[in-house]
Amino acid sequence: MTTTYASPYSGYQSQPYQLPNPSQGYGGKLVVYLAKITYAAQAAADDIKLFKLPKGCLPLFGFLNADTSSGSTTIAIGISGSTGKYRAAAAFTATNTPTLFGVVAGLGIVPLAADEEILATLAAATAPGSGTLYVGMVVATF
Repeated sequence: MTTTYASPYSGYQSQPYQLPNPSQGYGGKLVVYLAKITYAAQAAADDIKLFKLPKGCLPLFGFLNADTSSGSTTIAIGISGSTGKYRAAAAFTATNTPTLFGVVAGLGIVPLAADEEILATLAAATAPGSGTLYVGMVVATF
């Protein structure tokens, strides 16, 4: 049987073992960034600034939770110039059901090289006139 090692654990392949270092996603603390959005019929193509992720953190995944369906309004989570970096634009119709998201290409073992201002970008239709949407991101810090 062949044994393989997941990145960043390739240092275990031979002795002396080399433990992963923090820049490889090992030994960090988990931090949650949370934003509350009050739906107020925001227009399609509006950006809602959520929070700023600091340079050096490692984005792991995000979550959405709402008491109101977004209807046909799509919600993308990302940054300016890459609005779907963390979540591709899609309607969020589940209510009172925390739902994880994460676009694999936006995540990884490489910490952020610079601060990132995270945005929710609305499209396809006007947002609901009332209700609450929570957006969270879980990151590792070193």
